[in-house]
Amino acid sequence: MAERFETILETERLLLRRFVPEDAKAMEGIFCDPEVMYFEDVESPEWVRAWLKRMIEECYPTWGFGMWAVQEKASGDVIGYCGLSRFPDRCEPHEAELGYRLMRKHWGKGIATEAVRPTCEFGLKVLGLSRIVAMIDPGNTASLRVAQKLGMRYQREVMFDGYTHPDHLFALP
Repeated sequence: MAERFETILETERLLLRRFVPEDAKAMEGIFCDPEVMYFEDVESPEWVRAWLKRMIEECYPTWGFGMWAVQEKASGDVIGYCGLSRFPDRCEPHEAELGYRLMRKHWGKGIATEAVRPTCEFGLKVLGLSRIVAMIDPGNTASLRVAQKLGMRYQREVMFDGYTHPDHLFALP
């Protein structure tokens, strides 16, 4: 089965690779955990499978990128996701939005920064994107620190339908 994994990026501790359907259980550890999804609704296992299917069948073929599985080299476990997306109502044609989440037990270990840094470099240098944006809830101090470490700059507030407060838009470069 390992031959089905298409590794996109590699760091000291991580492989960032394309998802396969068998990653659904690991992603339930993200999308079905209320603490990880603290500012959004917890999703169902069916939603997780549909999300993976969309990555595999739509995003990768259409854009050549999407969210990737964050796989820990030492254990082989999928511990989260990281990647780039395009939302027509949120991104300009030559930019992409950064997204990532990790299982709670992997928080506070520098893994997010380790995964996000090469993802942004890939977007800017390999994909030729002019800008990477990130929408961050102002209460998510951990993600604000990751954006700071990457050198992302605060641009403005963005209010989404259904939100009670605006997200902060950060961008690279």
